[in-house]
Amino acid sequence: MFVVVGVSGGIAAYKTVHLVRLLVKEGHEVHVVPTADAVRFVGLPTWEAISRHPVTTSVHDDVARVRHVALGQSADLVIVAPATANTLAKMATGLADDLLGTTLLATTAPVVVAPAMHTEMWRHPATVANIATLRGRGVVMVGPADGELTGGDSGPGRMSEPEAILEAALTAAARPAADLDGLRAVVTAGGTREPIDPVRFIGNRSSGKQGVAVALAAADRGADVLLIAAHVDEGVLAEASAHPRVRVQRAGTAIELADAVGEAAGDADVIVMAAAVADYRVAEVSDAKLSKDAAAGPGITLHLVENDDILAGLVQARRDGQTIVGFAAETPGEGETLLDRGRRKAARKGADLLAVNQVGWSRGFESDDNEVTLLDAAGEVAAVAGGSKRKVADALWNAVRETRGKTK
Repeated sequence: MFVVVGVSGGIAAYKTVHLVRLLVKEGHEVHVVPTADAVRFVGLPTWEAISRHPVTTSVHDDVARVRHVALGQSADLVIVAPATANTLAKMATGLADDLLGTTLLATTAPVVVAPAMHTEMWRHPATVANIATLRGRGVVMVGPADGELTGGDSGPGRMSEPEAILEAALTAAARPAADLDGLRAVVTAGGTREPIDPVRFIGNRSSGKQGVAVALAAADRGADVLLIAAHVDEGVLAEASAHPRVRVQRAGTAIELADAVGEAAGDADVIVMAAAVADYRVAEVSDAKLSKDAAAGPGITLHLVENDDILAGLVQARRDGQTIVGFAAETPGEGETLLDRGRRKAARKGADLLAVNQVGWSRGFESDDNEVTLLDAAGEVAAVAGGSKRKVADALWNAVRETRGKTK
């Protein structure tokens, strides 16, 4: 592919050197277009050596070839990394006062952007509006990640790692644009919390990353998404909240989640139950904090009752043409496999697809990566996906499209 990599003036530009190297090693023809500020962080000789092509920041160089539009016209893929708040604002308003700006206006190729800025700038209403505008035009956003920033700050705004940007960019270049256009999707994410008293709850380690990735993947491919979020880690919801085709609704407990999904299910073409829903809740929630002083002995006993099976209920009530996808986080016991457990659950639930993934102390929950096996209604393997949770999400939607195509 002919790939244009735009680089704007942020400290994260040093990571883009590795991104360009990865693209070149995969055999792509890479042309780097830095802004004038970007070359104050990484100089032109570095970009030329890594990309193996001449690099300039000016629209006045190579005029005979009309370089200021030729790059955009030739591109099969455009990546902007890092994309500062200033660059995002210029992209949203269509400013073309440098070579990167003209290239972006001249291209019809997929555009993938990796934002990088301090948390306050990322959350500013102007940036939120600019991100929404760009998403509405089909621009794919990668990150930002939540982590350490320059100056000792920490929070959402860290540029995603080069490997994650590469993966998202190649996926965007390979898939048909808006292949889920017009689809109405309901996606759940995060872990429910079942209160014990006003202070304590029963919960789980779900970060919500996989469910949010599923919602974003659908929206980037043209679907209109209702994301029903239980407890989700700080920063994970920010990208979804800024997407023009994602509407976020909160639900704290299993009962609240069931009510929200049940209300939304009637209009949904696809429901993806990615949330980690508590199997049990406390029978009687205390209005006051339970005190050790008031306990009759050295411990406390909680009476738990089973929550309704939301996924099974959705399957029983589904309408014709509706596709329902469940998730099953499993820890196989001795003498059994992940597929054994998954197939038994698939038979009980009756969903069109069941995404089975193995979890443990250091895998599945809270991580950026996942590995899932998608089983169809008959318990047969429909797809296997691994890698980033966004890659898994796209594989899930590919399987949904194939499943819906078989039922038409």
